[in-house]
Amino acid sequence: MKTRETLPILLKEQQILLIGAGEVALQKAKVLFENNITFSLIATTIHPKMSNYCVNIQEKTFELSDIGIYFIIIDATGDEDTRNMLLTYKKTHTLLLNVVDKPEYCDFYFMALTKNKPLQVAVSSNGASPTAAQYFRDKFQSLIPADIDAFMQEVADKRKEGIIDPKLAKEKLTSMQTRVYLVGCGLGDPELLTIKAYNIIQSVDVVLYDHLISEEIMSIVPSNTQRVFVGKEKGFHTKPQDEINALILSYVNKGQTVARLKSGDPFIYGRGAEELLYLNKHNIQTQVVPGISSAIAAPLLANIPLTSRDISSSFTVVSAHLKGSSMNLDWVEQLKHNDHTVVVLMGLSRAQNIQEEAFKYSIDKNKACAIISNASRGTQHIITTTLKNLAKDAQKSKRPAIIVFGDVVKYPAQLKEIV
Repeated sequence: MKTRETLPILLKEQQILLIGAGEVALQKAKVLFENNITFSLIATTIHPKMSNYCVNIQEKTFELSDIGIYFIIIDATGDEDTRNMLLTYKKTHTLLLNVVDKPEYCDFYFMALTKNKPLQVAVSSNGASPTAAQYFRDKFQSLIPADIDAFMQEVADKRKEGIIDPKLAKEKLTSMQTRVYLVGCGLGDPELLTIKAYNIIQSVDVVLYDHLISEEIMSIVPSNTQRVFVGKEKGFHTKPQDEINALILSYVNKGQTVARLKSGDPFIYGRGAEELLYLNKHNIQTQVVPGISSAIAAPLLANIPLTSRDISSSFTVVSAHLKGSSMNLDWVEQLKHNDHTVVVLMGLSRAQNIQEEAFKYSIDKNKACAIISNASRGTQHIITTTLKNLAKDAQKSKRPAIIVFGDVVKYPAQLKEIV
């Protein structure tokens, strides 16, 4: 199919007349209004919403004498006689004509415009498919930084001073467009992701993940997205944090958008705060996306309430591991409190140490506890046990797992089975 060549231009001080005021004309009026373009309208019947977009409205039959000073005419009547009258007039007069939904008669087409100003992207299908133009307009819209107006004002001011630096402008634009997301991926079940987390995973260029991110979560990563494993397969020891930080930075410097997938919530024993600080120091726009922490959700999925009247009035979340794989047992003394729940993350490999430390504080060996493995996943497994048997039962459990201490672990036994 042969198409006519088109030249996209911006016209200043447009003098526009819109003929017709039905549903089709209303769409054109809305486009003009949203782009701050004034126009006049003539029609025999006026759509009740038209006054929202146009001030100068004449309710009458269109005549050629109405053209007057108008240089741009939009025919949205769908009337063949009106169209032919305009086409004949145009043979002897200077006029730009748009006959809505009739591209073969058009001197110009409406483009689908992004909303950012003063920088805007216009997409045209040459009248063939407004839907296609709008689809790709929305794609381009997502590429334009929300704060582009401040950048445009800055470069405009410098241009007035005679300062024009394309290289610096490109570097700044790359920095503005590139973004890192620290995405909380919850426990592993994709249905427990936030909508925002899902949308980000679907849209970034690169995802960084480790062994704590479930196969189910990874299955929703688009096939054309680059996947970078930041853990060591054997033993599942993650890469040093400095190495992960440098890796993120390397992709950002290539102009790519990165999602660092974090198990649970990025700010709950997930090193998200360290990564955010590092990226902030390098002037990289970073957004932290909350995730459901296993500390809260794993007990829930095991029907264990962290607090319940007459059982537990408070709870504490701790990690048995600190920076550099050092052990943390400072919290063990809290197990003395009978009306308190303690949730231990990354404690499975330290179960023997926890047990021995608890015995030093003369904590009841029959203290109730539970080990919850692979919470939310198809392989979820729960062992209800006691402090006395913790180390032995920990050897039967798989990672990732949490340990819950307190009488709340006895709660599921009170629930009757409903068939």
